[in-house]
Amino acid sequence: MPPYSLKMPPMYRVRQKFDGTRITDIESAVDQAMEGSRVSLPAGKEIAITAGSRGIANIDRILKRVVENVKAAGGIPFIVPAMGSHGGATAEGQQEMLGEFGITEETMNCEIRSSMDTVDLPQEDCPIPVYFDKHAYGAAGTIVVNRIKIHTCFHGPYESGMVKMMGIGLGKHKQALAIHSHGTTGLVEYMPKVGAQVLKHANILMGIGIVENAYDQTRHIEGFPANRILEEEPRLLTMARENMPSLPLDEVDIVVVDNMGKNLSGTGMDGNLIGRLGVPDFPDPETPNVRIVIVRDLTPESHGNALGVGLADITTRKLFEKIDLTPLYENLFTSTYLPRGKIPVVCETDWECLAFAGRCVTSTANEALKIVRIDSTLHVGDLHVSQAVVDQIQNHPGIEVIGEIREDYFDASGTICPL
Repeated sequence: MPPYSLKMPPMYRVRQKFDGTRITDIESAVDQAMEGSRVSLPAGKEIAITAGSRGIANIDRILKRVVENVKAAGGIPFIVPAMGSHGGATAEGQQEMLGEFGITEETMNCEIRSSMDTVDLPQEDCPIPVYFDKHAYGAAGTIVVNRIKIHTCFHGPYESGMVKMMGIGLGKHKQALAIHSHGTTGLVEYMPKVGAQVLKHANILMGIGIVENAYDQTRHIEGFPANRILEEEPRLLTMARENMPSLPLDEVDIVVVDNMGKNLSGTGMDGNLIGRLGVPDFPDPETPNVRIVIVRDLTPESHGNALGVGLADITTRKLFEKIDLTPLYENLFTSTYLPRGKIPVVCETDWECLAFAGRCVTSTANEALKIVRIDSTLHVGDLHVSQAVVDQIQNHPGIEVIGEIREDYFDASGTICPL
Protein backbone atom coordinates (compact mmCIF):
# COMPACT_ATOMS: atom_id res chain seq x y z
CA MET A 1 0.00 0.00 0.00
CA PRO A 2 1.51 3.38 -0.97
CA PRO A 3 2.05 6.04 1.69
CA TYR A 4 -0.98 8.08 0.62
CA SER A 5 -4.72 7.59 0.68
CA LEU A 6 -7.72 8.51 -1.39
CA LYS A 7 -11.18 9.52 -0.31
CA MET A 8 -12.97 8.93 -3.58
CA PRO A 9 -15.71 11.49 -4.24
CA PRO A 10 -19.15 10.31 -5.40
CA MET A 11 -18.98 9.30 -9.07
CA TYR A 12 -21.75 9.53 -11.66
CA ARG A 13 -22.51 8.07 -15.06
CA VAL A 14 -22.97 10.83 -17.60
CA ARG A 15 -23.83 10.84 -21.29
CA GLN A 16 -22.82 13.65 -23.62
CA LYS A 17 -25.10 14.35 -26.56
CA PHE A 18 -23.42 15.46 -29.77
CA ASP A 19 -24.84 15.92 -33.25
CA GLY A 20 -25.33 12.32 -34.36
CA THR A 21 -25.88 12.95 -38.07
CA ARG A 22 -24.44 9.93 -39.90
CA ILE A 23 -24.51 7.99 -43.14
CA THR A 24 -26.17 4.59 -42.95
CA ASP A 25 -25.89 3.54 -46.61
CA ILE A 26 -22.11 3.72 -46.96
CA GLU A 27 -22.01 2.12 -50.39
CA SER A 28 -24.46 4.59 -51.93
CA ALA A 29 -22.54 7.50 -50.38
CA VAL A 30 -19.31 6.26 -51.97
CA ASP A 31 -21.08 5.86 -55.32
CA GLN A 32 -22.36 9.44 -55.10
CA ALA A 33 -18.96 10.79 -54.06
CA MET A 34 -17.19 9.15 -56.99
CA GLU A 35 -19.89 10.19 -59.44
CA GLY A 36 -19.86 13.71 -58.01
CA SER A 37 -16.13 14.02 -58.64
CA ARG A 38 -16.90 13.89 -62.39
CA VAL A 39 -13.70 11.91 -62.94
CA SER A 40 -13.75 9.30 -65.70
CA LEU A 41 -11.77 6.21 -64.67
CA PRO A 42 -9.62 4.71 -67.45
CA ALA A 43 -10.79 1.28 -68.56
CA GLY A 44 -8.33 -1.58 -68.81
CA LYS A 45 -5.77 0.25 -66.67
CA GLU A 46 -4.44 -0.29 -63.15
CA ILE A 47 -5.71 2.11 -60.50
CA ALA A 48 -4.06 2.46 -57.09
CA ILE A 49 -6.29 3.16 -54.06
CA THR A 50 -4.77 4.43 -50.82
CA ALA A 51 -5.39 2.96 -47.37
CA GLY A 52 -4.08 4.63 -44.22
CA SER A 53 -3.10 3.56 -40.73
CA ARG A 54 -6.01 5.09 -38.79
CA GLY A 55 -9.06 3.29 -37.46
CA ILE A 56 -11.55 5.12 -39.68
CA ALA A 57 -15.20 4.15 -39.26
CA ASN A 58 -16.42 1.91 -42.10
CA ILE A 59 -13.11 2.16 -43.91
CA ASP A 60 -13.33 -1.46 -45.06
CA ARG A 61 -16.76 -0.83 -46.62
CA ILE A 62 -15.64 2.47 -48.14
CA LEU A 63 -12.52 1.01 -49.77
CA LYS A 64 -14.33 -2.08 -50.97
CA ARG A 65 -16.92 0.10 -52.70
CA VAL A 66 -14.19 2.19 -54.32
CA VAL A 67 -12.66 -1.06 -55.60
CA GLU A 68 -16.03 -2.14 -56.97
CA ASN A 69 -16.56 1.18 -58.72
CA VAL A 70 -13.14 0.96 -60.37
CA LYS A 71 -13.95 -2.55 -61.58
CA ALA A 72 -17.35 -1.44 -62.84
CA ALA A 73 -15.59 1.21 -64.94
CA GLY A 74 -13.36 -1.47 -66.45
CA GLY A 75 -10.30 -0.64 -64.35
CA ILE A 76 -7.95 -2.96 -62.47
CA PRO A 77 -7.80 -1.76 -58.83
CA PHE A 78 -5.17 -2.48 -56.20
CA ILE A 79 -4.62 -1.04 -52.73
CA VAL A 80 -1.42 0.59 -51.46
CA PRO A 81 -0.73 1.31 -47.78
CA ALA A 82 -0.17 5.07 -47.47
CA MET A 83 1.04 5.57 -43.93
CA GLY A 84 4.52 7.05 -43.77
CA SER A 85 6.52 5.36 -41.03
CA HIS A 86 3.70 3.46 -39.34
CA GLY A 87 3.64 -0.31 -39.12
CA GLY A 88 7.26 -0.23 -37.98
CA ALA A 89 8.18 1.41 -41.30
CA THR A 90 8.10 -2.00 -43.02
CA ALA A 91 5.99 -3.30 -45.90
CA GLU A 92 4.93 -6.32 -43.84
CA GLY A 93 3.99 -4.21 -40.84
CA GLN A 94 1.89 -1.84 -42.93
CA GLN A 95 0.00 -4.65 -44.63
CA GLU A 96 -0.60 -6.23 -41.22
CA MET A 97 -2.08 -2.95 -39.97
CA LEU A 98 -4.51 -2.92 -42.88
CA GLY A 99 -5.59 -6.44 -42.01
CA GLU A 100 -6.60 -5.28 -38.56
CA PHE A 101 -9.03 -2.86 -40.19
CA GLY A 102 -10.56 -5.65 -42.27
CA ILE A 103 -8.60 -4.61 -45.36
CA THR A 104 -7.16 -7.77 -46.91
CA GLU A 105 -6.89 -9.10 -50.45
CA GLU A 106 -9.72 -11.50 -49.66
CA THR A 107 -12.12 -8.90 -48.24
CA MET A 108 -11.32 -6.27 -50.85
CA ASN A 109 -11.18 -8.75 -53.73
CA CYS A 110 -8.10 -7.08 -55.16
CA GLU A 111 -4.34 -7.02 -54.67
CA ILE A 112 -2.62 -5.16 -51.85
CA ARG A 113 0.83 -4.02 -52.96
CA SER A 114 2.81 -3.01 -49.91
CA SER A 115 6.32 -1.66 -50.29
CA MET A 116 8.52 1.07 -48.83
CA ASP A 117 10.02 1.74 -52.29
CA THR A 118 9.47 5.18 -53.77
CA VAL A 119 10.26 7.18 -56.88
CA ASP A 120 11.60 10.75 -56.85
CA LEU A 121 9.27 13.45 -58.15
CA PRO A 122 10.49 16.85 -59.37
CA GLN A 123 11.26 19.05 -56.37
CA GLU A 124 11.27 22.41 -58.18
CA ASP A 125 10.69 25.17 -55.59
CA CYS A 126 9.57 22.75 -52.86
CA PRO A 127 11.97 23.12 -49.87
CA ILE A 128 12.43 19.34 -49.48
CA PRO A 129 12.65 16.29 -51.76
CA VAL A 130 9.39 14.74 -52.94
CA TYR A 131 8.81 10.97 -52.97
CA PHE A 132 5.92 8.82 -54.20
CA ASP A 133 4.99 5.17 -53.69
CA LYS A 134 6.54 3.10 -56.49
CA HIS A 135 3.53 0.83 -56.99
CA ALA A 136 1.11 3.76 -57.15
CA TYR A 137 3.40 5.60 -59.57
CA GLY A 138 3.33 2.64 -61.94
CA ALA A 139 -0.46 2.70 -62.15
CA ALA A 140 -2.53 4.73 -64.60
CA GLY A 141 -3.95 6.71 -61.70
CA THR A 142 -4.28 6.94 -57.93
CA ILE A 143 -7.40 7.54 -55.84
CA VAL A 144 -6.64 9.12 -52.45
CA VAL A 145 -9.08 8.06 -49.73
CA ASN A 146 -8.75 9.50 -46.23
CA ARG A 147 -10.58 10.96 -43.27
CA ILE A 148 -10.35 14.71 -42.73
CA LYS A 149 -9.56 15.37 -39.09
CA ILE A 150 -7.98 17.87 -36.71
CA HIS A 151 -4.30 16.99 -36.34
CA THR A 152 -2.72 16.08 -33.03
CA CYS A 153 0.55 17.96 -33.72
CA PHE A 154 -0.37 21.27 -35.30
CA HIS A 155 -3.16 23.39 -36.77
CA GLY A 156 -3.42 24.95 -40.21
CA PRO A 157 -5.53 24.84 -43.41
CA TYR A 158 -4.42 21.23 -44.05
CA GLU A 159 -4.13 18.84 -41.13
CA SER A 160 -5.03 15.13 -41.29
CA GLY A 161 -6.61 14.36 -44.62
CA MET A 162 -6.05 13.89 -48.33
CA VAL A 163 -3.19 16.40 -48.53
CA LYS A 164 -1.36 14.73 -45.65
CA MET A 165 -1.83 11.33 -47.27
CA MET A 166 -0.24 12.69 -50.47
CA GLY A 167 2.41 14.66 -48.59
CA ILE A 168 3.48 11.91 -46.18
CA GLY A 169 1.53 8.67 -46.62
CA LEU A 170 2.31 8.06 -50.27
CA GLY A 171 5.90 9.21 -49.75
CA LYS A 172 6.40 6.39 -47.26
CA HIS A 173 9.12 6.47 -44.60
CA LYS A 174 11.46 8.68 -46.64
CA GLN A 175 8.89 11.46 -46.98
CA ALA A 176 7.85 11.18 -43.34
CA LEU A 177 11.48 11.66 -42.29
CA ALA A 178 12.00 14.56 -44.70
CA ILE A 179 8.95 16.43 -43.43
CA HIS A 180 9.20 15.63 -39.72
CA SER A 181 12.89 16.58 -39.61
CA HIS A 182 11.73 20.20 -39.91
CA GLY A 183 9.40 19.96 -36.92
CA THR A 184 6.15 21.90 -37.04
CA THR A 185 7.42 23.94 -40.00
CA GLY A 186 7.63 20.71 -41.99
CA LEU A 187 4.00 19.89 -41.24
CA VAL A 188 2.43 23.32 -41.50
CA GLU A 189 4.42 24.71 -44.45
CA TYR A 190 6.26 21.92 -46.28
CA MET A 191 3.64 19.16 -46.22
CA PRO A 192 1.13 21.11 -48.38
CA LYS A 193 3.95 21.99 -50.79
CA VAL A 194 4.86 18.33 -51.11
CA GLY A 195 1.18 17.55 -51.68
CA ALA A 196 1.04 20.17 -54.41
CA GLN A 197 4.06 18.63 -56.14
CA VAL A 198 2.42 15.21 -55.97
CA LEU A 199 -0.72 16.64 -57.57
CA LYS A 200 1.39 18.28 -60.29
CA HIS A 201 3.75 15.43 -61.14
CA ALA A 202 2.16 12.15 -60.03
CA ASN A 203 -1.03 10.48 -61.24
CA ILE A 204 -3.67 11.49 -58.69
CA LEU A 205 -7.13 11.08 -60.25
CA MET A 206 -9.41 12.01 -57.39
CA GLY A 207 -9.67 12.44 -53.66
CA ILE A 208 -12.38 10.99 -51.46
CA GLY A 209 -12.70 12.87 -48.17
CA ILE A 210 -14.44 11.39 -45.13
CA VAL A 211 -15.70 13.35 -42.13
CA GLU A 212 -16.87 11.68 -38.92
CA ASN A 213 -19.21 12.90 -36.21
CA ALA A 214 -18.32 13.07 -32.52
CA TYR A 215 -19.37 9.44 -32.05
CA ASP A 216 -16.74 8.13 -34.48
CA GLN A 217 -19.40 7.48 -37.14
CA THR A 218 -19.29 8.35 -40.83
CA ARG A 219 -21.02 11.72 -41.29
CA HIS A 220 -19.96 12.83 -44.76
CA ILE A 221 -18.22 11.39 -47.84
CA GLU A 222 -17.32 13.63 -50.76
CA GLY A 223 -15.28 13.16 -53.93
CA PHE A 224 -13.16 15.69 -55.80
CA PRO A 225 -11.09 15.70 -58.97
CA ALA A 226 -7.39 16.07 -58.27
CA ASN A 227 -7.33 19.77 -59.20
CA ARG A 228 -9.89 20.64 -56.50
CA ILE A 229 -8.39 18.80 -53.52
CA LEU A 230 -6.32 21.75 -52.27
CA GLU A 231 -9.30 24.07 -52.60
CA GLU A 232 -11.93 21.83 -50.99
CA GLU A 233 -10.13 20.09 -48.12
CA PRO A 234 -10.12 23.15 -45.77
CA ARG A 235 -13.95 23.20 -45.95
CA LEU A 236 -14.11 19.58 -44.82
CA LEU A 237 -11.60 20.36 -42.07
CA THR A 238 -13.96 23.05 -40.77
CA MET A 239 -16.78 20.50 -40.77
CA ALA A 240 -14.58 18.07 -38.84
CA ARG A 241 -13.66 20.75 -36.29
CA GLU A 242 -17.33 21.59 -35.72
CA ASN A 243 -18.04 17.91 -34.99
CA MET A 244 -15.14 17.20 -32.64
CA PRO A 245 -15.92 15.49 -29.31
CA SER A 246 -14.86 17.30 -26.15
CA LEU A 247 -14.68 17.01 -22.40
CA PRO A 248 -17.70 18.36 -20.50
CA LEU A 249 -15.57 21.00 -18.70
CA ASP A 250 -12.67 23.25 -19.66
CA GLU A 251 -11.05 23.00 -16.19
CA VAL A 252 -10.47 19.47 -14.91
CA ASP A 253 -8.27 18.19 -12.09
CA ILE A 254 -7.86 14.57 -13.27
CA VAL A 255 -8.71 12.89 -16.56
CA VAL A 256 -8.62 9.09 -16.60
CA VAL A 257 -8.21 7.58 -20.08
CA ASP A 258 -9.00 3.87 -20.09
CA ASN A 259 -7.41 3.11 -23.47
CA MET A 260 -4.83 4.68 -25.74
CA GLY A 261 -3.49 3.33 -29.01
CA LYS A 262 -2.43 3.94 -32.59
CA ASN A 263 -5.80 2.70 -33.84
CA LEU A 264 -7.50 5.43 -31.80
CA SER A 265 -5.25 8.39 -32.59
CA GLY A 266 -1.98 8.99 -34.39
CA THR A 267 -0.51 9.91 -31.02
CA GLY A 268 -2.32 7.26 -29.01
CA MET A 269 -4.38 9.96 -27.35
CA ASP A 270 -5.74 13.02 -29.13
CA GLY A 271 -3.92 15.89 -27.49
CA ASN A 272 -6.59 18.34 -28.64
CA LEU A 273 -9.09 16.65 -26.34
CA ILE A 274 -6.87 16.53 -23.25
CA GLY A 275 -5.20 19.89 -23.91
CA ARG A 276 -1.70 18.55 -24.50
CA LEU A 277 0.06 18.20 -27.84
CA GLY A 278 3.57 17.38 -26.64
CA VAL A 279 5.10 19.42 -29.47
CA PRO A 280 8.01 21.59 -28.27
CA ASP A 281 7.64 24.31 -30.91
CA PHE A 282 3.84 24.51 -30.99
CA PRO A 283 1.60 25.74 -28.16
CA ASP A 284 -0.87 23.49 -26.38
CA PRO A 285 -4.57 24.32 -26.80
CA GLU A 286 -5.85 26.97 -24.41
CA THR A 287 -8.62 24.61 -23.36
CA PRO A 288 -9.18 22.19 -21.81
CA ASN A 289 -6.84 22.74 -18.89
CA VAL A 290 -6.21 19.32 -17.33
CA ARG A 291 -3.93 19.15 -14.31
CA ILE A 292 -3.21 15.39 -14.33
CA VAL A 293 -3.79 12.77 -17.03
CA ILE A 294 -3.89 9.07 -16.15
CA VAL A 295 -3.82 6.45 -18.92
CA ARG A 296 -4.68 2.87 -17.97
CA ASP A 297 -4.16 0.55 -20.96
CA LEU A 298 -2.77 0.17 -24.49
CA THR A 299 -4.89 -1.37 -27.24
CA PRO A 300 -3.79 -4.70 -28.78
CA GLU A 301 -3.95 -3.09 -32.24
CA SER A 302 -1.03 -0.84 -31.26
CA HIS A 303 1.38 -3.81 -31.10
CA GLY A 304 3.25 -2.18 -28.24
CA ASN A 305 3.61 1.21 -29.95
CA ALA A 306 2.72 3.50 -27.04
CA LEU A 307 3.51 6.75 -28.85
CA GLY A 308 1.72 9.48 -26.90
CA VAL A 309 2.09 7.87 -23.51
CA GLY A 310 4.27 10.86 -22.65
CA LEU A 311 1.16 13.06 -22.75
CA ALA A 312 0.08 11.36 -19.52
CA ASP A 313 1.44 12.00 -16.04
CA ILE A 314 0.63 8.59 -14.55
CA THR A 315 0.11 5.13 -16.00
CA THR A 316 -0.34 1.55 -14.85
CA ARG A 317 2.14 -1.29 -14.77
CA LYS A 318 -0.30 -3.15 -17.03
CA LEU A 319 0.25 -0.58 -19.78
CA PHE A 320 3.96 -0.18 -19.07
CA GLU A 321 4.61 -3.90 -19.58
CA LYS A 322 2.90 -3.83 -22.99
CA ILE A 323 5.25 -1.20 -24.42
CA ASP A 324 7.49 -2.32 -27.28
CA LEU A 325 10.24 0.25 -27.60
CA THR A 326 11.17 -0.65 -31.18
CA PRO A 327 8.01 0.62 -32.95
CA LEU A 328 7.59 3.35 -30.34
CA TYR A 329 11.06 4.76 -30.98
CA GLU A 330 10.80 4.37 -34.75
CA ASN A 331 7.62 6.44 -34.75
CA LEU A 332 9.06 8.83 -32.15
CA PHE A 333 12.29 9.51 -34.01
CA THR A 334 10.39 10.04 -37.26
CA SER A 335 8.15 12.67 -35.67
CA THR A 336 11.07 14.17 -33.61
CA TYR A 337 8.65 15.02 -30.77
CA LEU A 338 10.52 13.31 -27.93
CA PRO A 339 8.16 14.32 -25.07
CA ARG A 340 5.50 12.01 -26.50
CA GLY A 341 7.66 8.97 -25.83
CA LYS A 342 8.56 9.67 -22.21
CA ILE A 343 7.37 7.13 -19.67
CA PRO A 344 5.04 8.57 -17.01
CA VAL A 345 5.02 7.61 -13.32
CA VAL A 346 4.10 3.91 -13.17
CA CYS A 347 1.66 2.76 -10.48
CA GLU A 348 0.79 -0.84 -9.67
CA THR A 349 -3.02 -0.45 -9.68
CA ASP A 350 -5.76 1.88 -10.81
CA TRP A 351 -6.39 2.79 -7.18
CA GLU A 352 -2.78 3.89 -6.74
CA CYS A 353 -3.00 5.99 -9.93
CA LEU A 354 -6.01 7.89 -8.59
CA ALA A 355 -4.61 8.14 -5.08
CA PHE A 356 -1.29 9.51 -6.29
CA ALA A 357 -3.03 11.95 -8.64
CA GLY A 358 -5.31 13.14 -5.84
CA ARG A 359 -2.33 13.71 -3.60
CA CYS A 360 -0.57 15.72 -6.31
CA VAL A 361 -3.53 18.06 -6.76
CA THR A 362 -2.58 19.54 -3.42
CA SER A 363 -4.86 22.57 -3.45
CA THR A 364 -8.04 20.51 -3.71
CA ALA A 365 -9.55 18.14 -1.15
CA ASN A 366 -10.24 14.67 -2.56
CA GLU A 367 -13.99 15.13 -2.15
CA ALA A 368 -13.91 18.26 -4.35
CA LEU A 369 -11.75 16.84 -7.16
CA LYS A 370 -13.06 17.38 -10.67
CA ILE A 371 -12.51 13.94 -12.21
CA VAL A 372 -13.53 12.89 -15.72
CA ARG A 373 -13.08 9.32 -16.93
CA ILE A 374 -13.35 8.38 -20.62
CA ASP A 375 -12.93 5.19 -22.63
CA SER A 376 -10.48 6.90 -25.01
CA THR A 377 -10.01 10.28 -26.60
CA LEU A 378 -12.00 8.91 -29.54
CA HIS A 379 -14.99 7.86 -27.44
CA VAL A 380 -16.22 10.45 -24.94
CA GLY A 381 -19.99 10.02 -25.16
CA ASP A 382 -20.33 7.90 -22.01
CA LEU A 383 -18.34 9.16 -19.05
CA HIS A 384 -17.79 8.80 -15.34
CA VAL A 385 -17.49 12.12 -13.54
CA SER A 386 -17.15 13.22 -9.94
CA GLN A 387 -19.63 15.19 -7.87
CA ALA A 388 -17.75 18.45 -8.47
CA VAL A 389 -18.17 18.00 -12.22
CA VAL A 390 -21.86 17.15 -11.91
CA ASP A 391 -22.39 20.33 -9.91
CA GLN A 392 -21.20 22.35 -12.93
CA ILE A 393 -22.77 20.43 -15.81
CA GLN A 394 -26.12 19.13 -14.54
CA ASN A 395 -28.08 21.92 -16.27
CA HIS A 396 -26.19 21.65 -19.56
CA PRO A 397 -28.69 20.80 -22.34
CA GLY A 398 -26.25 18.50 -24.11
CA ILE A 399 -25.36 16.40 -21.07
CA GLU A 400 -27.49 13.80 -19.31
CA VAL A 401 -26.65 12.74 -15.75
CA ILE A 402 -27.77 9.10 -15.71
CA GLY A 403 -27.19 8.45 -12.03
CA GLU A 404 -24.74 7.94 -9.20
CA ILE A 405 -22.49 4.87 -9.23
CA ARG A 406 -23.55 2.98 -6.13
CA GLU A 407 -21.16 0.03 -6.33
CA ASP A 408 -17.57 0.21 -5.05
CA TYR A 409 -15.45 2.12 -7.54
CA PHE A 410 -12.49 -0.28 -7.06
CA ASP A 411 -12.45 -4.03 -6.53
CA ALA A 412 -10.26 -5.83 -4.01
CA SER A 413 -7.29 -5.80 -6.42
CA GLY A 414 -7.47 -2.04 -6.89
CA THR A 415 -8.94 -2.26 -10.41
CA ILE A 416 -11.45 0.40 -11.34
CA CYS A 417 -15.05 -0.63 -12.07
CA PRO A 418 -16.12 -1.03 -15.72
CA LEU A 419 -16.99 2.15 -17.61
